[in-house]
Amino acid sequence: MVRGDHEEERMVAATKPAWLEGLMSETFFSSCGIHESRRKREKNVFCLLCCLSVCPHCLPSHRPHPLLQVRRYVYQDVVRLSDLEKLIDCSYIQPYTINGAKVIFINQRPQSRVKVTSNVCFTCDRILQEPFHFCSLSCKVDYLVYQGGDLSSILYKIDESDFTFSSLRIDGHDQLGEISTMEDETDNIVVISDQSEQVSNSSKDKRKKKKESKYLPGMVLPTGSRRKGAPHRAPFS
Repeated sequence: MVRGDHEEERMVAATKPAWLEGLMSETFFSSCGIHESRRKREKNVFCLLCCLSVCPHCLPSHRPHPLLQVRRYVYQDVVRLSDLEKLIDCSYIQPYTINGAKVIFINQRPQSRVKVTSNVCFTCDRILQEPFHFCSLSCKVDYLVYQGGDLSSILYKIDESDFTFSSLRIDGHDQLGEISTMEDETDNIVVISDQSEQVSNSSKDKRKKKKESKYLPGMVLPTGSRRKGAPHRAPFS
């Protein structure tokens, strides 16, 4: 097989499916231009078939499609872990527990502080708890793509019965509370209520979970600095 064929196979393996590309690039919680005169017109639902964000008033035209609920936490977009892990392998992505629900950040978040630590995100250097290696879905996907990994090995076939219109909670009773700060060193963060802007820092409100550290399948994890500008290359099986 010639070199060009190898390069083509690598590009195909690293290609993101349309729904994944759309989920990581779409704008959520902006006002829907089609329903500007309606209340509750924030685009907080992602159509996995059309690969775009829609508001509650758009849903009747997407009723037969698989739909994913996107939520808001610390002014960033998150998805429940229980929903996202039906679409893609979420191992090694640090989850956060908010109002009793585990969530995953879709994209990496801006950060201003720098702290020396033994465990940081492989892509953006955000401080993480052991044994996690990524702070968001996009950080894991981008890292695997950069390393030439086969994304098909972590993607699952969409079962439309898991993402039905009837399973959505768009009435405001399943929203995650907005708070102004977040502790990156904490594995579990509890929001007191949907309206509260306080985060409990009491030891009895935090439960440290000890998890066995495992490596990503087929990866040799680097031990040095992992800056985004020059990530270490790791072979894949």
